[in-house]
Parts: sequence; C-alpha cells; structure tokens
Amino acid sequence: MVNILFIEHDGTEHPVEVEAEGSLMQAAVRNGVPGIDADCGGSCSCATCHVYINQEWLPKVGTIAYNEEAMLSLSSDRKPNSRLSCQIPVTEELDGLIVTTPEFQF
Repeated sequence: MVNILFIEHDGTEHPVEVEAEGSLMQAAVRNGVPGIDADCGGSCSCATCHVYINQEWLPKVGTIAYNEEAMLSLSSDRKPNSRLSCQIPVTEELDGLIVTTPEFQF
C-alpha cells in the first residue's frame, strides 16, 4: 500500500492509503479529497487536479510532459512545484508523498 498525504490550502490534512496503481488524481477522487475536481477525467485537459508537490518529492514524481506544461501555463496559481495529479502514476516509490491543493480549486 502507498500512503499519500493531501493537504488543503488551509492546512486540513487528508491521509489516504491506496494500491500502487492508477494516478494520484484517481487516488484523491476515490478517497473524497476536496479540491481535486478532475473535470476531464484524467485526460490532461482541464487542470482541475492541480497540486503542489512537496519539494523533496519532486525528483520521484517524474518530469513534466509537454501537454501538462501547457495546461499548467494557464494557471495563475502555478508554482515551480506545480503538477497535474492526473499525470503522476501512483507507485510504491511514492509511499509517504505529500501534496498540497491550491486555494483556487475550492
């Protein structure tokens, strides 16, 4: 099992435990994490699953692809550690991952 901590912009924590499968967005939606709307269902076309990856975890979540970069470029709340959670596969390596949801998604 993979433990992931989702933190809302106000500090409210949502720890989830999921199988190493699917995407980070799917893990959030299945566990009712607020602020992850996933309007496009994970097709990297809406940015409603935008998250901030804890700095120490950035090397483990993989690199940003062109389509994800394009979607994030439209976000006014983008930071250097911004990612779309639909583009991050949940793997055993991500056990302990910490992500924060942006305020504008609430």
